[in-house]
Amino acid sequence: MPLYRQQHLQAISQQFQIYGQILHAEPCKIGHINETYTATYDQGGISVRYIHQKINRAVFQNPAAVMDNVVRVTSHLRKKLETTGARQITRRALTVVPTRDGKSYYCDGNGDFWRTYVFVERVQSFESVQSTAQAYEAGRAFGEFQALLADLPGERLHETIPHFHDTRMRFAALKKAIQEDSHDRAQFAKPEIEFALAQEPWIGTLLDAHARGDIPERITHNDTKFNNVMLDWETGRAVCVVDLDTVMPGLVHYDFGDMVRTTTSPTLEDETDLSKVQMQMPMFKELARGYIDATRNFLTPAEKQYLAFSGRLITFTIGIRFLTDYLMGDTYFRVHRPHHNLDRCRTQFKLVRSIMEQEEAMQKYVDSL
Repeated sequence: MPLYRQQHLQAISQQFQIYGQILHAEPCKIGHINETYTATYDQGGISVRYIHQKINRAVFQNPAAVMDNVVRVTSHLRKKLETTGARQITRRALTVVPTRDGKSYYCDGNGDFWRTYVFVERVQSFESVQSTAQAYEAGRAFGEFQALLADLPGERLHETIPHFHDTRMRFAALKKAIQEDSHDRAQFAKPEIEFALAQEPWIGTLLDAHARGDIPERITHNDTKFNNVMLDWETGRAVCVVDLDTVMPGLVHYDFGDMVRTTTSPTLEDETDLSKVQMQMPMFKELARGYIDATRNFLTPAEKQYLAFSGRLITFTIGIRFLTDYLMGDTYFRVHRPHHNLDRCRTQFKLVRSIMEQEEAMQKYVDSL
């Protein structure tokens, strides 16, 4: 780390209620949005670690609202865990370290917003699911997260990214990008454009169900990638759910659908060999079993009947976001090669087709749980 950056981070660290001398800090590769550091302190001869994080204001334009959500959610999680007699609560729910003046964040002289968490020790995360046992833990972890927050008191949480999972809005943006074709790229994506436009009849299914009152609004995580689940080093059990910036009002299907997208296919989301991309039923079954085990006390029959479909919808939604960004010149998602976003889109659309082929069997299994 450059010396100037280390000195700045030391100055930031002194703004929080951490007692002891900072020994060193290093960049942490958790996530791609915020700037994150792991800092080690000497507290009475014992090394203790914390996470210092600068919130990305380009993505989260109201950091104070983000932190209001985070504090309410983490406080409620700890209270619920305490009432059940849970042990190691600081490993089960993130702990926000307040500033010296009692706030949840510190705004520096550059206008940047910083926050600090207690580091969760003896855990690990994975970019992709390695086994059906991990698929079960993913489903259980995010299901338990929803269940613990089902009775969060007080006013509605802030929408930290409005319309984040509004497929109709994403579809409208795609059609606009196709029409404008500002970078003359539509010629390279004709099959993908044709496939995307053909799916329009069903993209509003969940929004319509919610509008009719069939499925309720819940508090959801909205970014249920497997690397946001911390697993215990020794047991492999899910310990803690992290990356809470997108926790806000939503439908349970947003979380479950993204879990289907990110845990049931053996490939990364930019796989170029599409023959490898498929929805694996054994992974889906364990994912669904873990999720239902954790949510059966609050999940309604109507919510349950859309679970398999949600995998199709969320995967398609991410696919059209990649396609839109490709047509607009790669302005949102970071790319590392030519046509990278088009490759990502193709991978998502192949997974959508695989889900559609197996969707009836997937839902039949969910109904059996």
